[in-house]
Amino acid sequence: MARLPLQGLRVLEITVVWAGPYCGSFLADLGAEVIRVESTKAFVPLTRGAAPHLTQDMIDSLPLYSGGTPGHVPGDRPFNRSPMFNSHARNKRSMTVNLLDPGGREIFDRLVAISDVLVENNPTETMEKLGISYESLKEVKDDIIMLRMPAYGSTGPYRDFRAHGVHIEGVVGHTMLRGYEDTDPSYNTTVLMSDAAAGAQGAFAVLAALHHRKRTGDGQLVELGQAENVFPFLGEYYMDYQMNGRTHGPMGNRHPRALQNCYPCAGENRWVVITVYDDHQWSALCEAIDASDLAADVELSRSASRLTRQDEINRRISEWTRERDPAEVMHELQKRGIPTGAVMNQADVFADPHIQNRGFFQEAWQEDCGTHLYPGPPYKLSETPLGIRRGPVMFGQDNEYVYRELLEYTAEEYAAFEAAGHVGIDYAEGVG
Repeated sequence: MARLPLQGLRVLEITVVWAGPYCGSFLADLGAEVIRVESTKAFVPLTRGAAPHLTQDMIDSLPLYSGGTPGHVPGDRPFNRSPMFNSHARNKRSMTVNLLDPGGREIFDRLVAISDVLVENNPTETMEKLGISYESLKEVKDDIIMLRMPAYGSTGPYRDFRAHGVHIEGVVGHTMLRGYEDTDPSYNTTVLMSDAAAGAQGAFAVLAALHHRKRTGDGQLVELGQAENVFPFLGEYYMDYQMNGRTHGPMGNRHPRALQNCYPCAGENRWVVITVYDDHQWSALCEAIDASDLAADVELSRSASRLTRQDEINRRISEWTRERDPAEVMHELQKRGIPTGAVMNQADVFADPHIQNRGFFQEAWQEDCGTHLYPGPPYKLSETPLGIRRGPVMFGQDNEYVYRELLEYTAEEYAAFEAAGHVGIDYAEGVG
């Protein structure tokens, strides 16, 4: 197999929930040895699930993203069975050390000394309590690269604020733009765009820092405030306010400059999204849905008029889509040059011939989960094929490899670390 782009580099992850682990998954896909540094005495909810000791009653009452497990049963170690964590835990390693316990920092520093990058996305004060800073890392490894991804950056009034993706979405204003015109933001469901955006941008920032180090020999501190990273995704709304004094509210599935909506299709809860940007697409749509009267309406030949009469037009489109399958509508209108997409559920996605042809979902095995399909690397390289080389990493799975092989501790020292609680494959009693 060809040598992977980041093969030979070692990345340490002190990451939580989604943004940080997702960043690490990109680097692991590219061949870096990514080692999650975890603790038997600390459990961060929504990272490896909702709780370290899930009961059946808890699983039955929790949403899938926090409490879901294969077969909807907890198993002996539910923290190794969390779908949200396992979806980005491929190709990684995990070791445990309690950084605040005696000897913990010495173990960690020994690992830093043989590593290239540290990635973290904790609140600023959390890292300060652990005594981990770029300066402290640089004392151990002069050319180390540190990526910090606190929600709001490590300076300013919000530096220590706790936040999940849903809170960042609110702070940057995305929550105000979502939903329908006749509802308020309290009706919105959870969206975590900021996590995905930070994970991808964080990995890019690490690659840039590695390139800089290769040219100069210098490591550096990279800081990515997750909220600041999301603002450009909403650029048109901020520019409209700055230039025109307008603030925007929810628009449902509509578009400010195009005829667009989500339309009902045949069957229960089946939908398709259609967008008409220009006159050519409008004419093609009218022909497709056999609406010669709309095509002949002089007023509707102008895009601005179509926007003001969207309700009327939407009713006509819906009459046509209600009799058809979403995929049928998508293929028919795409042939005519009209941007259209079937709204798929999970079963549709797994069965979709395009997704199958691309090999996006890949089989992977993990001892506590068995074999399942997982999302694979999101990009393909012609000369260095990427894939899932190792299934979702289990808690503390690589302790012996890290302590004995990488750090060269003796068998007696390793046993002492086990007795002290640094080394383990379970969370300590009482942690929850």
